[in-house]
Amino acid sequence: MTIIDNPARAAFLICDMQNDFLHPRGAYGRAGIAAPAIAALPARHKPLAHALRRAGGWIVSTHFTLVPGKAGEPIIAPHLKRLRPFLGKGDFAPGSFGHDLIDELKPADLSVEKVAYSAFYMSRLEWALRKAGIETLVVGGIVTNGGVASTVRDAHVREFHTIVLSDGCAAFSESAHQSALTSLATISATASCADMISALDKR
Repeated sequence: MTIIDNPARAAFLICDMQNDFLHPRGAYGRAGIAAPAIAALPARHKPLAHALRRAGGWIVSTHFTLVPGKAGEPIIAPHLKRLRPFLGKGDFAPGSFGHDLIDELKPADLSVEKVAYSAFYMSRLEWALRKAGIETLVVGGIVTNGGVASTVRDAHVREFHTIVLSDGCAAFSESAHQSALTSLATISATASCADMISALDKR
């Protein structure tokens, strides 16, 4: 079992658990795009967030962002536009309902906008983590083979200790999820949400 030596220097990094991804009124919900594995995550995340907070740790949420351009039209990367042609004005916009962390996981101690898969890319995440004294990142959220994998790899090269939640991440296919976990195991520790909660509660 993976143990966090100093919870006060640890954060639960919640990747992109936003209303536009998960809520029925969000961008993906309105487009009819959902996955049972993703929908199951909040029930696993919530007790872990409580356990880490009780132990003195941090809750940090990342927020995928479509930056509004002229007339509020979002700046969307060509590959994303091909993949998700339904995305449009107001989706994942800063300050919007869709951009916000889902209610079940509020509040976060730190929230960081991201414009690419990795939450470290051109964001203030590393600066905020360093200022908070955070050395260990317990990483969960969506999607395992996208934002989670890219963020964990960038955390690794920045010499953060990472623990990937094997059942606290999800993708739109189980094969993609499992493949990403196997790949990430070469650079990161892994643990289940229940094991992390147990370890924290025994301190």
